[in-house]
Amino acid sequence: MNVSDNYRNAWESYWRETSDETGEAIWDSDPSLTAEPHSALLLPHADTTRTIVDLGCGNGTQTRYLATRFARAIGVDLSHAAIEHARHAAGEAGVEFQQLDLTDTDAVRALHTRLGDSNVYMRAVIHQSEPEARAAVAAAVAELIGAEGRAFVVELTSGSRDVLKRAASGPEGPGPKLRRVFQHGLKPADADDEEIPRLLAAAGLDVLATGETTLPQTEYLADGTRIDLPARWFVLAGKMNADATS
Repeated sequence: MNVSDNYRNAWESYWRETSDETGEAIWDSDPSLTAEPHSALLLPHADTTRTIVDLGCGNGTQTRYLATRFARAIGVDLSHAAIEHARHAAGEAGVEFQQLDLTDTDAVRALHTRLGDSNVYMRAVIHQSEPEARAAVAAAVAELIGAEGRAFVVELTSGSRDVLKRAASGPEGPGPKLRRVFQHGLKPADADDEEIPRLLAAAGLDVLATGETTLPQTEYLADGTRIDLPARWFVLAGKMNADATS
């Protein structure tokens, strides 16, 4: 299945109305808070001579960092507008970006054919995907890593809902960055905690390492506290490969 027109249009409109200014998107945190510590968790398990594919790359901030740790980095996103932002920000950095619907099985398979088994970085994509599309997103991770790649997946947990509720319930309502998320119909922290590992397992992915973390945002509560959303991370391999090396 492919994503619905409503979902696609929500992301397209969000990114069309987002400027190139660093940090305007609420999740556009500095790589030192995100891709850098995440890479430190992935690198002991991954072959850095393989390409890394940043799924749901947005404006490419994390992709550009990943390009410094892996031989090649490619960012993909559902939104054409996001990809334009990413290409503009990358300049001559040599990072590749392309529009891709992760639920388009043929397109994902074609990318794997072009790149071979790759590493994957995916930050907070499944939790906000449409419920009927989440299995296909997990399957895209499995398709891209194949037998030899590794994946780092981090997803919001149910605890994020309480933080977001607190952020939205101040006397002036949510801050402007969070307000824009809601205005465009995007739904953070929409998946249950048990759903993510279940989807990963059903996709044929084996958990090599896992743990709890937070995903720092670029907006703050009224008291000046940064919005940090509780999350869980997974380092993943294809089951056949994990079984062979265990």
